[in-house]
Amino acid sequence: MTAPKYAEGITDARATLPSTSVASNSTPTSHHHAPKPTPLWRRIYNILSWTPLRCRWDPEKPPKFSMALNVLFAFAGAFTVANLYYNHPILNILADEFHVPYEKVSQIPTVMQAGYAAGLLFLCPLGDLFPRRPFVIILVFFTATMWICLCVTNSLSVFTAISFITAITTVTPQLMLPLVGDLAPPNRRAAALSIVVSGLMLGILIARVISGTMTNYVSWRYVYWMSLGLQYLIFILLWLYMPDYPSTNPGGLNYFKMLWSILVMLTKHAVLVQACIISFFTAAPFTSFWTTLTFLLSGAPYNYHPVIIGLFGLIGIAGMCLGPIYARLVTDRFVPHLSVIVGELICLLGICLGTYLGTLTVAGPVLQAFLNDLGFQTAQIANRSAIYAIEPKARNRVNTAFMVLTFCGQLMGTAAGNRIYAEGGWIRSGSASVGFIGAALVFCVVRGPWETGWVGWTGGWSMRKKVTGSSDGRTTEQMHHLAAGGEKDVDIGAEEKAMGELAAEEGNEAPMEVKEKESDGERSCGRSEKSRSAESLDAIRPVKL
Repeated sequence: MTAPKYAEGITDARATLPSTSVASNSTPTSHHHAPKPTPLWRRIYNILSWTPLRCRWDPEKPPKFSMALNVLFAFAGAFTVANLYYNHPILNILADEFHVPYEKVSQIPTVMQAGYAAGLLFLCPLGDLFPRRPFVIILVFFTATMWICLCVTNSLSVFTAISFITAITTVTPQLMLPLVGDLAPPNRRAAALSIVVSGLMLGILIARVISGTMTNYVSWRYVYWMSLGLQYLIFILLWLYMPDYPSTNPGGLNYFKMLWSILVMLTKHAVLVQACIISFFTAAPFTSFWTTLTFLLSGAPYNYHPVIIGLFGLIGIAGMCLGPIYARLVTDRFVPHLSVIVGELICLLGICLGTYLGTLTVAGPVLQAFLNDLGFQTAQIANRSAIYAIEPKARNRVNTAFMVLTFCGQLMGTAAGNRIYAEGGWIRSGSASVGFIGAALVFCVVRGPWETGWVGWTGGWSMRKKVTGSSDGRTTEQMHHLAAGGEKDVDIGAEEKAMGELAAEEGNEAPMEVKEKESDGERSCGRSEKSRSAESLDAIRPVKL
């Protein structure tokens, strides 16, 4: 196996050894020719970007996406995204600690959400340019190191500023998800994504539970010190076990053109626009529920203690555990569109039960917490399975478009939920969430799974995959690092085959014509197999940071 070229950081670090011996044997007149010492920042970068032998990229034997690696990504995602939510239940304690009014510390969650949004928009697209392993590891190390300031500072201004910076670099889970799309086999992509997304949602819920519970017994700083230890643990585990993976665009891309291409994608791919809009309306009820639930349970007729309210977050864990099972049994076997509709219906059922029973019995909010989390995760995984198939070399930008709209939906749900609850109470706030899910279902039915345009159900109502080994049911995907020269032809041929089968079912085209196209494509692929193999060696060179 040939070691990758970007592992030359070790060579640079060792290059000082022979130069020292040469300088010692040379005459004093040549002393000024001695190489300059390596800067400290370069040494740190060489250490962070060094790759263990077992994790280095081998084009002849690409890394397999194991369950252990899947769980590692879920663990890393959970306790990385948790950084955004530790402060939510302890804002009153922070106000006392920094000796400021509550209104001033209440801006900290907003600042962190703004930083996270900036990271989504400006950092995540870089995953299509840089090799993911060094990029992710450097971001995790930077976040953990900056987190020390949050643990020790006594200034609210410093605390707020560092919170914003760390929120920007907390987007590493959103870099891991497209990497899962690259590493996992297309026919098992939904299950693999579901495990990582379960970790993300677990981090969102458990962060509030841990923070609220711990601060009842110890100082809030212990929560942040615990988070610091977890982040360095994540850094060590990723540094030891995260496999290397070449840049998906080794030829390089212009950063500003990359950002512009995100908008271009939204004009080209109807399935991406549909997924973004559906996710926007699905995310709003999710955050609206968890925001207003505290108001409901802390007042009459429940009057629950904050610790009991925090434990409601654990109810969602049951739904998260069912998510990967559903994804493996249903999402990976049928077209994603079916699971999106099922997820929306589950959300609708949970919201109706919670809204109209919530003021009568606590069973309503309990059922809503379970069903809302399960439905939201089911729809999210299905949408990702559909959109990750459209542009394999731009999955980070596709994910950016999807997550920015999802994030906007979360912000709208938080703002609208608080406002409507203040004016009309629990039932009116929940009724608004019913309207949000209704809007999502409308966008589910205006475009079918086989429609190539923007509106309609061309291709039929079937929910079974036409290409069983694909993630979206219609496109046969081939890893770009295995056949860089032939990927485009293979993908296009597979889509034509699927469309041909659909047309044949409707009687518009004979199946023999489809087989002839497929045979021609196979012969063409066979003739160019050797040339593609040679081209792939040049296409997998990673881009240096």
